[in-house]
Amino acid sequence: MPRTLEPWKRETPSFQKLIDPIRKILKGITPLASGGNRPLKMTFEDQLNALIYFHLEDHTSGRHLIQTLKEDDFAREEIAPVGGIEKSSFFEAVNSRGLEQLVQVFEALEKEARGILPKEHAGLGDLISVDGSLINATLSMVWADYRNGAKKAKAHLGFNINQGIPAKIFLTHGKSDEKPFVEKIVSKGQTAVIDRYYQYHKNFDDWQKEGIHFVCRIRKNTTKEVIRENTISSGSIVFYDAIACLGTKGLTRAEKEVRVVGYRVDGKEYWVATDRYDLTGEEIALIYKLRWNIEIFFGWWKRHLRVYHLIARTQYGVLVQILAGLITYLLLAIYCHNNYREKVNIKRVRELRIKIRNEAAANGNLFRQSQEVEYRDEDILYAKM
Repeated sequence: MPRTLEPWKRETPSFQKLIDPIRKILKGITPLASGGNRPLKMTFEDQLNALIYFHLEDHTSGRHLIQTLKEDDFAREEIAPVGGIEKSSFFEAVNSRGLEQLVQVFEALEKEARGILPKEHAGLGDLISVDGSLINATLSMVWADYRNGAKKAKAHLGFNINQGIPAKIFLTHGKSDEKPFVEKIVSKGQTAVIDRYYQYHKNFDDWQKEGIHFVCRIRKNTTKEVIRENTISSGSIVFYDAIACLGTKGLTRAEKEVRVVGYRVDGKEYWVATDRYDLTGEEIALIYKLRWNIEIFFGWWKRHLRVYHLIARTQYGVLVQILAGLITYLLLAIYCHNNYREKVNIKRVRELRIKIRNEAAANGNLFRQSQEVEYRDEDILYAKM
């Protein structure tokens, strides 16, 4: 049900500007229906706004958020469902509802961000870094299998390097293998940028058959049968560039040849396998260097949006929270670009938080002034009587 505001209750402009991109998206997603005869106490829009507010305002727990939704004027009037929300209803919603709708919002928002954000390295192609990140879980989260005495979940993320935004996400238990997720995350024509953990020669063959490009760091001692060598520029960081078959015959030998580039930075050697024959060796080295951007994203996302401060215990609920965290990041990416022509940065996020609080405080002052006017009007009426 749409929120009805009294004349004095002006919506907080900065928060509304942040979430504006999802307004039209919400009109086209699958409606969230109640599982019974009673209406939902928390609509999907309420749930999404609450989760965005949780990440944006750096809340430390679900209980902290619920307390804020009850006690803070802005949160109670603009974020919480009409009539408020109880702790049990909130956590029930997070752990069992809204996942399908969140996926739809994330995909639509990622598409919108991809359409407006500049491509920093467009000449290198559509680069998608793939990596896994462990999430500490409680022992009661039995689905998050990792090892005896420890539970962890694992987020498998695709990160759009050129535009600095998340592209796809999967969630599994902590012990799951990361290699199969390259094909689930990277599409035909895109280039997977991956660490040496993903080195598996059969996958190199399969990806080339499917049209998925790759730049993958490989182990230095990988067996290489050189087919031909490429020219290396004098003074370059690249010291090796050749077309080769990888692996040992009868064991790990690849069917298809690949390009192997070796380069040296700050005295450290890197070896990379790729099927990108259209670029120079130096450009291949740059692509692998850009893989570090996904690590920077994970660190920033965890530190400043508190994404891994879990408010859910089920696998369903954890994915709900992670998707909400990604949606918050995409909203911030669009906001920073539209208003400042900048990438997401903590300076702008802190400024936004301050603006929201100041606008909320101004609304509160307006409300108090309106009450004082009402009281004075009543005094005049009584005097006349």
